Amino acid sequence: MGVIEIVAIIAALYTLSSLRIIRQYERAVSFFLGRFWNTKGPGLIFLPSLIAHMHRVSLRIVALDIPPQEVITRDNVSLKVNAVLYMKVRDPAAAIIEIENYLYATSQLAQTTLRAVLGQHHLDELLTEREKINETLKAIIDARTDQWGIEVSAVEVKDVDLPKEMQRAMARQAEAERERRAKIINAEGELQASAKLTEAARVIGTQPVAIQLRYLQTVTEIASEKNSTIVFPLPIELLGAFSDVFRRYAPAEPAAAPPAVAVSAPSALASGAVPALGAGQPGNALPAAGMTPAAEPLKRG
Repeated sequence: MGVIEIVAIIAALYTLSSLRIIRQYERAVSFFLGRFWNTKGPGLIFLPSLIAHMHRVSLRIVALDIPPQEVITRDNVSLKVNAVLYMKVRDPAAAIIEIENYLYATSQLAQTTLRAVLGQHHLDELLTEREKINETLKAIIDARTDQWGIEVSAVEVKDVDLPKEMQRAMARQAEAERERRAKIINAEGELQASAKLTEAARVIGTQPVAIQLRYLQTVTEIASEKNSTIVFPLPIELLGAFSDVFRRYAPAEPAAAPPAVAVSAPSALASGAVPALGAGQPGNALPAAGMTPAAEPLKRG
């Protein structure tokens, strides 16, 4: 065997050892003599052995689980929250050159961002505005990982682990809310029923016979239940008629006598009222003004 054949065999073996097969969902980030060469794939590629090497990078979407995080909300409620992050490599060269381990770095960034964002919201917002929080997390993580060649497609908060005391408090709050709604619905029903009863009373008031028919219908309904006691309602109008008759024939009360007024003797003499009272009764005249009681017998003699 000559030298040419030996060289040909060595070259063939070297070529075969330098061939690589890259799958459809992968890309090969190649380095030649330690420097970035290019990104190759998919399919069959040639990578010189001993002087070049490559890193395989998957372009498929990766579901990255975020472990449970201790979070204190804005209203000082302590809870545990875990989430899931969906990401894929957009630029394989940047994912290899710019960062050592893009999966680990993205996971750590997602954990810190989850604690920071949830700490700015109240518990009610965390439970009711889940979509808004997910969009905020996605925007922040995607902006931070863009220079790493990573594209974040979605971030979803999976589970919110509340303390037992908070769960009982929320259950009592929900029960009170349901009772409030039930009372409001009951009040609205009473209002509608009162409006219908008022309309029915107005219609019955135009036809007096209608109340008698309603009375007979009520008695029929009571009798159909096979009760041993039947209560006959007494119409209010009948009591009103009896009260009118009583007021009409009741005896009138006698007028009260005017109160007596005490008048002094000098004032009565001055006004002339005493002679009128003493008229027809001689010898009973009152003494004149200024006359003493001792002079009164002399005037009579």
